[in-house]
Amino acid sequence: MLQNILNRSRQVLYPVARTFGRSSNQGQAVSSESPSAVTAPLATKSPLILPQDYTDYAPVSRSTARQAWIENTDAVAERKIGLIELHPDVFAAQPRVDIIQENVEWQRKYRYVSMAHTKTRAEVRGGGRKPWPQKGGGRSRHGSLRSPMLKGGGVVHGPRSPTTHFYMLPFYKRVLGLTSTLSVKLAQDDLHIVENVDIPTGDAEFLKDLIAERNWGPSVLIVDEDHMFPANISQASDDLGYVNLMPSFGLNVYSMLKHDTLVLTVAAVKHLEQRLLYQLHRNDAASKGGKFKLDQV
Repeated sequence: MLQNILNRSRQVLYPVARTFGRSSNQGQAVSSESPSAVTAPLATKSPLILPQDYTDYAPVSRSTARQAWIENTDAVAERKIGLIELHPDVFAAQPRVDIIQENVEWQRKYRYVSMAHTKTRAEVRGGGRKPWPQKGGGRSRHGSLRSPMLKGGGVVHGPRSPTTHFYMLPFYKRVLGLTSTLSVKLAQDDLHIVENVDIPTGDAEFLKDLIAERNWGPSVLIVDEDHMFPANISQASDDLGYVNLMPSFGLNVYSMLKHDTLVLTVAAVKHLEQRLLYQLHRNDAASKGGKFKLDQV
């Protein structure tokens, strides 16, 4: 009888003693820590939510507001780390395909210099003497074999090199070209926004796998606000001919259309919105509509 009572008491008291022992050990560990460590909350990274501020530049219609996911770049696997609200006047503008085409033609021609060249009658070889007498031969009158009417003679009104094809597109056609192209890229799901361009390694295989994992297409244009890109992404993109880096102040219509996918950092998005909205709402817009002058650049 006494043995049974002892066995039952052990079964009841041993678990209680273990519980008291664990709680006392935890209490000692907590008391050994500093008060700041006890009161400090756990470091959990909250999702990145970036709303749009309409105080400075109110949109034409808020019903056309756009939002986009912010993606990570620290790993190959895609992870949505936040949400950004885009200004509708920049990323939801009415696509003007005609203005986009004019911007492309302008960018193709303003840097083109034609080297086509023809010689005039004063530059071709030979023809110093009169080919035949003025009268008596029954032939037409000629004073030189270099005449444009004869074979091997000079060329009249031919191209003269170098010939520049430079002209300047009107200012607001350039601005609307940027907003239209950004809106088209976003509508076609060819625009992606990342938190930053700090990839963990400079290996080109990492960037190649990241592009393939996220289906960014055969050519990618990565845009950041700063013209000095981090060393890792600069090194990784050097070996990939279809990946190009560009600062936001150099973004243009031709480069956006040349690449299948446009990747913007959050800082680049804010910089583009700031500059484009200023140009769309500036007070001296009429002064920008005049004829282009070389001394205004």
